[in-house]
Amino acid sequence: MSLFDGDIMVALKKSLDAGALRQRVIANNIANINTPGFKKSAVSFEERLKMALTGPSSGIALKTSDPRHISAASSLAELQPQVVKVSDTAMRPDGNNVDIDQEMVQVAANTINYNVAGRALNGQYSILDYVITGRRL
Repeated sequence: MSLFDGDIMVALKKSLDAGALRQRVIANNIANINTPGFKKSAVSFEERLKMALTGPSSGIALKTSDPRHISAASSLAELQPQVVKVSDTAMRPDGNNVDIDQEMVQVAANTINYNVAGRALNGQYSILDYVITGRRL
């Protein structure tokens, strides 16, 4: 194990990747708010991260019978955020299910989560810098 692939560092990097993907997905949803029949997408990550961090021994293992099923990552290194289409709702008569208020709340929440993960990762790198160089920042 190197200094840069511990569970905390990997989880924070994966969280930043998921936040960036979530921002792109939300932007796509907002861009298609007036497209008839458009179905919004969401990013599935936090529950899978929790499962990868707690390990398979702490819960019931998921069994998949179809390649389209979302399976739990067997390790933190394999964990990837996934884009999921939300097709079971409709906001308007034309079938579009994008709610601008909900999307704006998700933008705000995603921004906060992204900033927290970024600061935590920066803190981890600052600790390594202090250990390596012996000087404070």
